[in-house]
Amino acid sequence: MIGYISDNLLIPILDFFYGLVPSYGLAIVALTIVIRLALFPLSAGSIRSARRMRIAQPVMQKRQAEIKSRYASNPQKQQEELGKLMNEFGSPLAGCLPLLVQMPILFALFATLRGSPFADVPYLVNLKILPSDQVATVEPKPFLSARHSIFVTETDHFPIVASIPGGTKIGSGETVQINLQTLNGEPFSNVTSRFEDGAKFTPNWKVTKGEDLVQVSSNGTVKALKEGDATVEAKIPGLAAKSGFLFIKALGQVGFYVDGAINWDIAILVGAFGLTLLASQALSGKGMPVNPQQSTANKITPIMITGMFLFFPLPAGVLLYMVIANMFQALQTFLLSQEALPENLQKILDDQLSNKPTTAIATTPSGMGERLPFEPKSGK
Repeated sequence: MIGYISDNLLIPILDFFYGLVPSYGLAIVALTIVIRLALFPLSAGSIRSARRMRIAQPVMQKRQAEIKSRYASNPQKQQEELGKLMNEFGSPLAGCLPLLVQMPILFALFATLRGSPFADVPYLVNLKILPSDQVATVEPKPFLSARHSIFVTETDHFPIVASIPGGTKIGSGETVQINLQTLNGEPFSNVTSRFEDGAKFTPNWKVTKGEDLVQVSSNGTVKALKEGDATVEAKIPGLAAKSGFLFIKALGQVGFYVDGAINWDIAILVGAFGLTLLASQALSGKGMPVNPQQSTANKITPIMITGMFLFFPLPAGVLLYMVIANMFQALQTFLLSQEALPENLQKILDDQLSNKPTTAIATTPSGMGERLPFEPKSGK
């Protein structure tokens, strides 16, 4: 599904924006905004649910404690009443559903920005070298890698896979060919030969694990030397991997600290990510009662995540997307925080902000407390 969404939705959008403004950096910005706008209704639902549940949670916790105390000797009745409570107030997990619906699109977007044309595309093939007398007993299972859309020009791209017809289990002393090809079996070298600059997309082959076990030639021919597990990598250069944008030296550049030098453009992007994440979290708590534990977590979490991304190998193009997405999220959070709350939910919030005991607003059929108007009524 991830590859399908990437090839049939995200890459065509990239093609469209690159056709309007020939800049891959601007294409990333435009793609991010389009996706965030498309997902606005779902993410807005999550933000609204989180805001309202944050206000309702103290009331829910009080009701839960009352139910557990009243029906401590009757577990079945206790579960029944807790179920009614969930129907009245809504499940805290309800706000997670929109996020789960978004995940395939977000994963596909992430995969798109990590691949061609913004970064070099690696194909990893794990090989198992067996004694020659054991190979005859192994049933051949053809190997086919995940596909990646490889850009050969700004408007021409092809889904390419790595394949081994006889599978990844080979005998010591044998030679196998790893093929890079289109989905219909055409060699990638044939594809690139049709373009004037096709030679610059010649794959770079190397052994990343088990250098003493196998050898690989410049055309993907692997010779097994002795038994063990080995990994061979074929890396196809990304068309825009070395293209810059604003202060970014190369969209495909990876790493904050490389070869003894600091990549300040990566550092700026990571810093901007942390600041925009902090702003989004601060806006989500605007107008809410102060929760010392939550406040501390909101300060520490952006710092931890930002520190992680300093050393996590993400291309600059992906970091650019994350910064723009955070800015959009912060704006969305600000706008939704201005929405008026239902009258009795606002009453609960006012009581919390003034440190008053929460006033009962409506009585449920079981006589055990409040029901909030923004959630479904009990079935009774």
